[in-house]
Parts: sequence; structure tokens; C-alpha cells
Amino acid sequence: METINLVESFSEFKEFKNIERETMMRILEDVFKHMLIKKYGSDENFDIIVNIDKGDLEVWRRRTIIEDSEVTDENKEISYSEAIKIEPDFEIGEDVTEELKLKDFGRREILSMRQNLISKILEFEKDNIYKDYVEKVGQIVTGEVYQVWKKEILVLDDDGTELTLPKSEQIPTDFYRKGDTIRAVVSKVEMKNGTPLVILSRVSPVFLERLFESEVPEVFDGLITIKKIVRIPGERAKVAVESYDDRIDPVGACVGMKGARIHGIVRELRNENIDVINYTSNASLYITRSLSPAKVSSIKIDEKGKKADVYLKPDQVSLAIGKGGYNIKLASKLTGFEIDVYRDADTDYEDVDLQEFSDEIDQWIIDEFKKIGCDTAKTILDIPIEELVQRTDLEEETIKEVVKILRSEFE
Repeated sequence: METINLVESFSEFKEFKNIERETMMRILEDVFKHMLIKKYGSDENFDIIVNIDKGDLEVWRRRTIIEDSEVTDENKEISYSEAIKIEPDFEIGEDVTEELKLKDFGRREILSMRQNLISKILEFEKDNIYKDYVEKVGQIVTGEVYQVWKKEILVLDDDGTELTLPKSEQIPTDFYRKGDTIRAVVSKVEMKNGTPLVILSRVSPVFLERLFESEVPEVFDGLITIKKIVRIPGERAKVAVESYDDRIDPVGACVGMKGARIHGIVRELRNENIDVINYTSNASLYITRSLSPAKVSSIKIDEKGKKADVYLKPDQVSLAIGKGGYNIKLASKLTGFEIDVYRDADTDYEDVDLQEFSDEIDQWIIDEFKKIGCDTAKTILDIPIEELVQRTDLEEETIKEVVKILRSEFE
């Protein structure tokens, strides 16, 4: 082989993706320079010519002709007797340029160069992946589930790049098998031991925001602004939206005709309940809206202390608190106020605190009712038994027995 042909090298490295031919040639040129320095101590008197079209590389060395007895550096100097073997007309003081052949390099040097080339390509590819995904932070990506482990899922994108979805970034009801398609937002990218680690998330508020952008054109175009999103993944989310165009109803646009737009988002989030509300700078109105679907009777606000006392009719208290307290927790996060819920005194004179029945009802049952905001007898009696079964972890027979005890109090 008279020249160092690289065509075969390219075919050997075909598994490396996203590397153009020109880049590959440049990497190989750098690797060759490194080998020259290692072998000869310097690459100053070498010219490396890369032929991209032919896929080959030529190495030429320049040496100065000197007297035979004065040669001290065989890399940069050549004796007169050796020079005239190349060209009889050469004279002392002239430069001789000769091409190095592949056979001039030993097997060990060739293997070393190959290993160095693989290392450089891997390094280049990892750097490219890191730069590419750093720009994608906050964007939704789609991939295929490659491996499911207890603590994380390994996902491959269209280019075969490995992405990680930790258990903590999965919706509690998420369930995937190998080969499933998965959508998630790029949460962060970091280099770990020289390898890019791309972390995905499905619980981030940003994921929900991007879903709104993909499903609601007005949000994508900026006609509707998402002011804030708060989530309890898999359970409930609240989204405050605002439109600067009075002709556009932001809530209606986000929900869509018969809920067509919001349903796609809800399905992606494993049936997570999503409340879309109109943002307002009026704190009282904002809190009222954030407690939806509950209907608020009145509010007392402490602006400095960021606290709000909300008064509701007994049948609305449990709605305001919500299952597991999710509704009131999210309302507090959304508005920035610490919200306390109270029964409206005008409608509650004849009610009895649930704790008064502790001699007839087990404490753990009372606690279950309190979790859903039912802390008086009438707050329980005002809710149908079927709904109480859905909201609590109590058996229907247990609830019927409690209702019987409570009703007897008023009879």
C-alpha cells in the first residue's frame, strides 16, 4: 500500500453516528500528528495532506541535506549520500521532501493510532451529544424504552442516544415495557466521568407547559400566556393562564371544544386532573378561582403575612380541600398564600364537631373523614354515601354506620 488509504477505516467506524466525513478526516489528521510527534519528537517538518474525495491521507517529510559526518537529527536532516539516492541533482543545503509510506510505521504505531482514533471519535461524539442536549433542556423529546429497571428507565432517541428517566421523574401511575414510545421533557444534562448524562422528566411543570404549547396553538403563538403551573403528578394540576387580547377566552381556548384539547394532555399525564383558571392580580379573586370547583362564600386576606382565611358553606369545604388535601395545597402554591378553610358561621349553628363522636366512632375513621375536609357531622351528611366511598379509603358499610350515628344526633 503506497498511500495511507482511509476508506476502510471509515467503514470500520460506521457505528459512530453524527460525524461527517470532513470531521472524521480532521480527527484522523490530528491523531496522525500526535503519532508523528511521539515517533519523531516533532511534527514541524511534516506536511499532512488529507484528500476527502478519495478518502486517503499523504504524509510528506522535509529534511535538509548536510554533510554525511554532520548529521545529528535524522528526522530533520539527511546526509548528502542518502539524498542523491533520491535525486542525483540534489546539493548540500537544499531541502528534500519525501512521502512516508504505511510500511514506514511499525505495527505497534498503527495499532496505537487506531486506538487513539477510536478514543478521539468517542470523545467528539460525546461532546456533540452534550452540546445538542444542553440546547434541548426544557424541550419535549420522544424516544423508545430500551430497558426498564427498578430505579430508572433507559430510553433511546432516534439517533440511538441513551437518555435516562429516573423513577423520581416518572408519574406514579406510569408503566412502560421495552419497545414502548415515551414522551418527556429534557430536565438537565451533565457530564459524568466524561459521558453525557441526559435526565428526562414527566413530573416537571415544564413538561405540562410544553404539552399545552403543543396542543393549544394560542399558547404556542404567545396569544395566551401561562403565568404559573403547580402539580402533584398523577393527581392534580392547576394552570393559571392570561390573554392580553380581550377577544380570546384563555380558559376556553386551553380546554377546547368539548374538552378536545385538554383531553389529549390529560391522557398523556395518566388522567391527571387539570384545572385551568384565569389569572388575575386581584388576590381575593385569584384565591377564589384557585379553589375551584369549590364555591367560596367570603375571604379575609392578610397581604403582608400572605395568609388567607376562606369561608365556605359546609358542603363546599370538602371540595375546597379535595382528596388527600391536594386541591388546597395546589391553590396555596399557585397563589402564594397560606390558605385556611373555615365553615361559614351563618349556616353552621346546629352542626356538631366530629370529634364529639369519638366515644362511638373509632379515631382512625374520624381521621379519614378529616383528611377530606369533613370535620363536622353535617359536612359528612351533606355528601352522598357513594361520593364518600370514592373520596375516602373507608368501606361502604363503615360509612353507612357512621352516617347512621350522625343522623341519630339530629333526630
